[in-house]
Amino acid sequence: MGDAIGQMLPSAVGITISPVPLIAVILMLATPKGRATGIAFTVGWALSLAVAVTAVLLLGSQGSSAGSSGAPAAWVSWLKLAFGVLFVLMAVKQFMGRPREGQEAPTPGWMRAIDRITPGKACGLAAALAVANPKNLALVITGALSIASSSAGVGGKATAAVLMVLIASLCTTLPLAVYLVGGERSARILDGWKSWMAAHNVAIITTVLGVLGAKYIGDAISALTT
Repeated sequence: MGDAIGQMLPSAVGITISPVPLIAVILMLATPKGRATGIAFTVGWALSLAVAVTAVLLLGSQGSSAGSSGAPAAWVSWLKLAFGVLFVLMAVKQFMGRPREGQEAPTPGWMRAIDRITPGKACGLAAALAVANPKNLALVITGALSIASSSAGVGGKATAAVLMVLIASLCTTLPLAVYLVGGERSARILDGWKSWMAAHNVAIITTVLGVLGAKYIGDAISALTT
């Protein structure tokens, strides 16, 4: 089980270090229907990740993702290599497209309409941000395939999958927990988180993509050359 958890951990952390869902849930919590929309967004995020991770895990387990020696199958390593290269290219694109000094990044349309969002739409938005986002989808695939190709048993793989979803959902569950139990201080704390994440959005995403890209490329080359 330790192998499965260790292999999926970078992907799970890469998903949860995402400024957009954290900023989205904090903005929702500040609206008149903040409790309902915040809970709906958090539940939608976790459920979408759970469905996606389970689907990839089942497909990977049926597709012989583990080789005869217990190491990942060659196709898994090639897929990781492809995603690693993709992450590096995405990191370069993020860096090159960063706002210049004195410029502000454009605000997405859904953020401008956040005060009118309903719980149902909040849940749908969470699903879109969780698994329709190319970066998150790639991380879900690589993380779940890492679990499927590990030497862990069925129970160990299931535990690793649950932990992956829980860790990857911290970007939404932590703000919600602060809101629900933080009392009057919660607004100030969450506003500080939102401001910091918004100010360092490009740097965070560029760093995460670059580090994960290098890791996946290194893992794939190591597996393919042994």
